Amino acid sequence: MNFDLPPLVPGKKPEDTTVVVAMSGGVDSSCVAALCQKAGYKTIGMTLQLWDYQGQTDGEGKRLGTCCALDDVYDAKLVCKTIGIEHITLKVEDVFKEAVIDDFVETYLAGATPIPCVRCNQRIKFSHMLDKAKALGVDVIATGHYVQKDWVNGKGVLKKAVDDTKDQTYYLFATTQEQLDMLAFPLGGITKNVTRQLAEELGLHVHVKPDSQDICFVPGKDYRKVVKKFAPEAEKPGNIMLEDGSIVGQHDGIIGYTVGQRKGVPGGYPQPMYVVEIKADENQVVIGPKGSLAKTTFTVKDVNWLADTPPNELDVMVRIRAQHASALASLKDLENNRIEVTFYQPEEQISPGQAAVFYDEEGILLGGGWIEPVSAVKVKICID
Repeated sequence: MNFDLPPLVPGKKPEDTTVVVAMSGGVDSSCVAALCQKAGYKTIGMTLQLWDYQGQTDGEGKRLGTCCALDDVYDAKLVCKTIGIEHITLKVEDVFKEAVIDDFVETYLAGATPIPCVRCNQRIKFSHMLDKAKALGVDVIATGHYVQKDWVNGKGVLKKAVDDTKDQTYYLFATTQEQLDMLAFPLGGITKNVTRQLAEELGLHVHVKPDSQDICFVPGKDYRKVVKKFAPEAEKPGNIMLEDGSIVGQHDGIIGYTVGQRKGVPGGYPQPMYVVEIKADENQVVIGPKGSLAKTTFTVKDVNWLADTPPNELDVMVRIRAQHASALASLKDLENNRIEVTFYQPEEQISPGQAAVFYDEEGILLGGGWIEPVSAVKVKICID
């Protein structure tokens, strides 16, 4: 298969360029490493060992963690050996626990739904690799993310991948400009099927390796076990209530609920009921009909901008879930690095703890922030 690797550093020949490839042990980053080596770049593979799984179990004797573990480090090392490049492992277990796992637990205890992959990219992967790359005199860091990078007036910008079903810009909204200028994303212009074909042709044993479906420290998608492991108080029982304050049931911990959830909600009503709010301070879960989920206005905090001039009261496209289509909305600047977002049509999956990510009409990532609980702002509710 013919595939021309996009230039990693504008104006610089591959043989004069040193690249670190962020290798997770999966097919995407392994393919990037092999493509870089084949194109003549001075290539180094680098893997972060994020969590010390030795002795960590889920309470039933099974080892805690299903990816980013030692098996994946081994796969990355084997790929590097196969293609003949150096491999470096950075052990960052302590900082990963503090910056990602603790945040994950605290977010659930606050009644919100976290995105640990964003926190990991923001606080661990790019920052630690950038520091190490600078120390090694590296020119660029390449990753297996499905995003595109462009240069506008000498400044790096992020753009949605060609394959919208694999686009990962949502997870990179917290990237800083310094990090972005140092990053390259060679796979953003192809599909996952093409990547697997390339990996097979390059002789990589991981070409058939399944994509990881779990959060690296949450085996079997059972996040409740992880939260309880680090915060036993997470299973404090409380009331399930209607929007008018009527008590209609009991829960065994707000960590079992997220906004928009239907499973586990009391029945017996004329229409299906959903979780519409989680009041962490009162340890209450509020349920209501689907119409109560439809909202147009909410706020986001800790906004990170990659745009030169942050939009204010301008129309942008906003994505509120990684796999959701973006929708037209206006932004209003608030104090303390917060933004008010107003959709033109109601959305039903505006969940605290998730991210709202902003794009222009060409799919360029402008920035994003973390969705706040409804109590943080008077939310406009749409009623059919």
